[in-house]
Parts: sequence; structure tokens; C-alpha cells
Amino acid sequence: MENTQNHLDIHGKPYNRITVMLLILFATFAGILMQTSLGTALPTLMKEFDINLSTAQQATTWFLLANGVMIPLTAYLATRISTRILHVGAYGLLAIGIGLTALTPANHSSWIIFLVGRVLAAIAVGVMMPLMQIVILNMFNLKERATALGLGGLVIGMGPAIGPTLSGWILDQNHVVLGVTISNSWRTIFVLPLIVVLIAFVLSPFVMKDVIPNKSVKLDVLSLFLSVIGFGLFLLGFTNVATAGWTDFMNVILPIVAGIVLLAIFVIRQLKLKVPFLDIRVFKVKDFTIPTLTVIMVAMAMYGVEMMLPTYLQNVHGLTPLNSGLTLLGGALMMGIVSPIAGILYNKVGVKRLALVGLSIVAIGTLPFTFLSATTPTHIITVLYAVRMMGVALTMMPLTTRAMAALPTELSTHATAANNTMRQVSTSIVVALLTSVTQNIMNTHAPAEALKAADPIKYGAQTLTASMDGFRVAFTMGLAFAVIGFIMALFVTNQPQDKKEKTK
Repeated sequence: MENTQNHLDIHGKPYNRITVMLLILFATFAGILMQTSLGTALPTLMKEFDINLSTAQQATTWFLLANGVMIPLTAYLATRISTRILHVGAYGLLAIGIGLTALTPANHSSWIIFLVGRVLAAIAVGVMMPLMQIVILNMFNLKERATALGLGGLVIGMGPAIGPTLSGWILDQNHVVLGVTISNSWRTIFVLPLIVVLIAFVLSPFVMKDVIPNKSVKLDVLSLFLSVIGFGLFLLGFTNVATAGWTDFMNVILPIVAGIVLLAIFVIRQLKLKVPFLDIRVFKVKDFTIPTLTVIMVAMAMYGVEMMLPTYLQNVHGLTPLNSGLTLLGGALMMGIVSPIAGILYNKVGVKRLALVGLSIVAIGTLPFTFLSATTPTHIITVLYAVRMMGVALTMMPLTTRAMAALPTELSTHATAANNTMRQVSTSIVVALLTSVTQNIMNTHAPAEALKAADPIKYGAQTLTASMDGFRVAFTMGLAFAVIGFIMALFVTNQPQDKKEKTK
């Protein structure tokens, strides 16, 4: 990268890009870690709060939803509010959300408090994640963006990947924090991210600079309402499938249909507004839309296995949270190794080749998961998961970089918001959908309760079979997303040569 000292913020003052970049990367990593950190803790939460799988999974689905519905607002906030103030506010809100979740009393009636803390943290991360990409796009030129966004991709990809392993280690150990011994409680999961975020909150007024040009833009409240309520109802319907079934009109069908209607009105309104809340006209550019949709398939394929695997390992294999987390560690390490390499390869081999190879690896690595049994060796699962994550790392940020390269820098705030909104909402939907489907199949195939007293061994065997049926369907859906993504990648085009030459 070029000299990091001779760059000016929007006020004409020099600043160091590296210090700004490091602050954003570390703080955003701590925030994104919260997305999947509860993956290995779900069985523990189910026991502590006396809830079932679909209810416990709300800790993730509602985090992803709040994350997703906030991202469109980031385009407005980044344009309207100082970059420094926006970061300080986001870090402060994240600290409040994490703290509230960690201090929630462990009983059934307090679950709503736990979710409120998760939503507050998600709102902050929903601002931080696209803001990181917008800042990168404004700090680095075209030639440098692939590498810079590759580092951002390392955070976005590795945070969710390492979350289950870190949580598993925490849940299986006693820890000493500031001289105080803390037992292996689920609350400890939030300690390290909270410390990082508090440090970022203190440093951000001094390190962060105003690098995104600001202008006075009026907030379209109706658009905000339509997006939040529309996405919320849409996800609520999928979340209710686990307990209500697919045919329940009031709890499933009505929320989904109402959500679709509100989102359709939202889209129509954005096309008519002179200054849209979220400029969805960026999707008229083919070279932005196809990579973005392909990224969505990659994300859905990744979460399709990642969010269900820890529960499978603990409930079916009987692994401890630590051991189930260690099973996923290889995938997290693969993300860390391959993501920066993918940024370098982007300029050398082109995004299309990377995407096709990456999605092929994701699909091949996912296929064996559809045949998992209660006796599948965990070392086989470890290898397969690592293979999948290598494919994800080769694909995710190169496709995002290609999408951003298709549009001028002045549209970066809306393009980044649109790209991240689509990805986050789709992942929140897929987590809710797969959890609902898995729970629904388990409930449908579960043996009669009377069998438990009459023949406990047979009851246990049939319960295990029902669980495996549910998990295999979830993994099969993950495979389907990877295959669809591969087909879409066939239509991705490499960055035009003349644009590449301008970056040299």
C-alpha cells in the first residue's frame, strides 16, 4: 500500500490510515464475533433458560435480523453524521448491548431481556460492518481496495467462524479476569468482546477521522418504518414455523405475506424518491447485482451448516461445548489463512475463476454433510468443515470487491448498504428457516411420549433418528445454496482490463 501518512480527511487534516484501519478491524471483529458466538452455547442456554432449540436460536436470528434492518440506515447515517461520532456512538451502544446480555438473570421469564441486549448489540454491529467497508472505499484507491477489503473480509468471515470455538473453550474452562476467577458460565462469552469494544470506545475520539464526505440529507421516516417492519414480519413468520408449522395462517403465512407486501412498497417508494433512503437503483448495474446475489448464496451456504453443526455435535455426538468448538476451529483458521490470499488472487486470476473454484469447493465440502450419521467420526467433520470454509474464503470478499468496483465511489455508501443488507437479511432468514425446519422435522418424527416409559431404549433410538432427519435436511439445504451460487457465478464477469490498468 502507499504511504499511510500523507492522506487528508474531509477537513483537510492529515491522518494515518493504518491506525484507523486497525481500530475499525479490531472493534468490528469483536462485534461480528457476537453473531455466532452463541452457536456452541445453545444447549447451555436451552438448559439455563428452560427453552427449546427454536427459542434459543432466536438469540442468533434476531441478532441477524436487527443487524440486517439497520444496514440500510447506515447509508443515511454515514452521509449525515461525522464518521468519528458515528463510530463512537456505535461502539458505545455495542458495549451497552453486550453488557445487558451478559447480566441477564438465567430464568425463562428473563429471556426477553437477553434478546433485547442481543438486539441492541446487533443494531450497533449493523452500523459498524457496512461502515467499515465504506471507510475502506473512501481511504484506499482501486488498486489497494482488493487487499484492504480482503482484510475486512477476514474480519467479516473469521468473526462468525471463530465464534463457536471461542465460546466452546470459554464454556469448558474457569477463567481469571483482572484477578477474579470466573466459572465456566455462558456469561463469560461476552467478557473479551466487551473489553475490546470498551477500548475502541475510549480510543475512537482520538484515532478515528472523518473520511466520509457529509451532507445534509432528510431521513425518510416512512422508508425506515417499511424496511424495519417489513423485514421483521418476514423473519417472524419463518421463526414461527418450528412451533406452529407451515400451515398456520396467523403465525406463519400472514407475517411472511405482510412482510413481502411492505418490502414491495418500500422498493417502489425508493424508486420514486429523488433522494432515496436506500438507493436500490444500484441493482440496475448487472456487474453489481450478480456478484451480490452470488455472495448471498455463499453466505446462506456457510450459515446453513455453521449454525446447525454445534448443536448436532453436542446433542447427537455428546461433545462438550469446547470439543464441538474445536471441531470448527480448522474452518476458522482456514478463513484466516485464505482470506488475505483471495484478496491478492483477485488481481491476478480474476473474480470469476475464484468464485467458480470457491463455490465448487463449498459444494463438494457440503455434500458429505447430507449423509452424516450419529457415528460419523468428528475428525472427518473437522476436515470437511475446513474445506468448506476455504471455499467460502476464496469467494466472499472477491465477489464483494467486484460488486463495489462496478459502481463509482460516490455511490459506495448505498452500494455497501445494499450489498450488506441483502447478505445479512438473507442469513437471518436462512438461520430462522433451517432452525424452524429442523425443529419441525424433529417434532413430526419424534416418538410418542408413552414409548418413553414402555421402552426407553427404543424411545431414545427413535428420538435420535428424528434429530438426524432434521439435521440432514438442514445440511441438504446448505448444499442447495452452494449449487445455486455456482450457477450464478457462471454469469459473473471479471473487472474490465481498462479499469485494472487505471489502478496501476
